[in-house]
Amino acid sequence: MRWRITSLLLNLAHAIDHLMLLVFATAVSAIAHDFGVGRWEDLMPYTTGAFLMFGIGSFPAGRLGDLWGRRAMMLVFFFGMGASAVLIALTRTAWQLALALGLMGAFSSIYHPVGIPMLLRHARKPGITIGFNGMAGNLGIAAAAISTGFLVQYADWRMAFIVPGLISIACGLLFMRIAPAEQGAPGKQTARQIELAPATRNRVFLVMTMLAITTSILFNFTTNGNGELLKARLPILVQQPALLGTLLAVVYALSSVSQLAVGRLIDRYPIRNVMLGIVACQGPVFLLAAFSQGWTLYVTMIAFMMLVFGSIPFTDAIIARFVDDSIRSRVSGMRLAVSFGVSSMAVWALGPAVKAAGFGFALLALAAVAAGSLLITWQLPDEQSIRRASEAPSPQAA
Repeated sequence: MRWRITSLLLNLAHAIDHLMLLVFATAVSAIAHDFGVGRWEDLMPYTTGAFLMFGIGSFPAGRLGDLWGRRAMMLVFFFGMGASAVLIALTRTAWQLALALGLMGAFSSIYHPVGIPMLLRHARKPGITIGFNGMAGNLGIAAAAISTGFLVQYADWRMAFIVPGLISIACGLLFMRIAPAEQGAPGKQTARQIELAPATRNRVFLVMTMLAITTSILFNFTTNGNGELLKARLPILVQQPALLGTLLAVVYALSSVSQLAVGRLIDRYPIRNVMLGIVACQGPVFLLAAFSQGWTLYVTMIAFMMLVFGSIPFTDAIIARFVDDSIRSRVSGMRLAVSFGVSSMAVWALGPAVKAAGFGFALLALAAVAAGSLLITWQLPDEQSIRRASEAPSPQAA
């Protein structure tokens, strides 16, 4: 029972992680007005530090998770996210906001390389476990849209940070009481090393990292830009943040189901085959969105977000299958540091790119990124070959 509650809290932590990172994007217009910034596009680059720290902080977080302990790091996550959210609410200038968002990004970097390996440690079906976890994270995005919309409209943007911050602190207190103590740090425990040929190992890691970069670019650009995209192509939403938040929440709630479906598929079929099917559909849907308006755009947004969310579980599934638990946090952290560090530039570019060329150009650029993802996925080695290589006895054993 204690582990079930711990697992629930670990999934809830994923929701909190994504919720916190997306509050700013949903409230950016209200914050720009409060700070006296002319347009939301001019304020958007100030959140770049949050996503940059979310990326580069992943490697030290993963290393500490393996060598110090995942339970301890998750406590730092819960309390750090809560404290930084309250700090954001106290800011008065754009640069104060940027620094506070960067601090929150540093704490948010803990979850993926620490929380997911902790959750997978005893998982019998990693695919469905990753699917549920991904769905929880994306429901956090949905919660960010609807809670921020209502709090901005009926309170103010500061409460949109304070409320989830207090929830994170409360979850940390419960996690501290419920989560079982670890029997030593994972990196200090004996584990069976999976032996792969160096060329195969390097190829898998390179493809996994490149896919993580393109997937993160699509994820960051869409989740941070969808609110303003809807307002641009559905003008009735400009003065209705609660309705806008509700419509975005519906998009993310429906899209999150795709991760559960993908989790089931990758437990049954080769990862490469499933991913090729999903990535091949992304480019055409982004092209359609680039030329869509009104409610047609809204329906298209549901489709492309299902495909974006559906592609997220693959890198975690590859790590779960072919990386020992003793080093999973470090491998995951290294991958996240590269992918989110690079893709944070998508957040920085969002405001200036849309201001200069419009959302149509931005969506065409995302279609090109999706085409790159397809080419990269083709380079992933066949899973059966990897598995046979990992199970083959080494020459020394022979």
